[in-house]
Amino acid sequence: MNIIRDIHSVSVFKRDASKILKQLKKTKQPVILTVNGKADAVIMDAESYQHLVEAKEYAETVAVLKERIEELNSGVECQTMEEVFSEIAKEYGVTLED
Repeated sequence: MNIIRDIHSVSVFKRDASKILKQLKKTKQPVILTVNGKADAVIMDAESYQHLVEAKEYAETVAVLKERIEELNSGVECQTMEEVFSEIAKEYGVTLED
């Protein structure tokens, strides 16, 4: 992040929005918008935002998988997939096809 290039007041953003949006697309770096000298918002290009969302989802998935592996390794009693599906089928009165 370049603090001279990537931090602007909201009033500067309003005045130079198209210029700042071009900068976002070119640099792929977020821009911090300030109000009364304090950070108030962050804007970023859509592609970078999508990557951020995907990275967050990946990190959450990895965390859940690590937790489940720890449970398995600690000897917590687990059910097989077939047992889980059988219980669900019984609960809802449906039959499972092979």
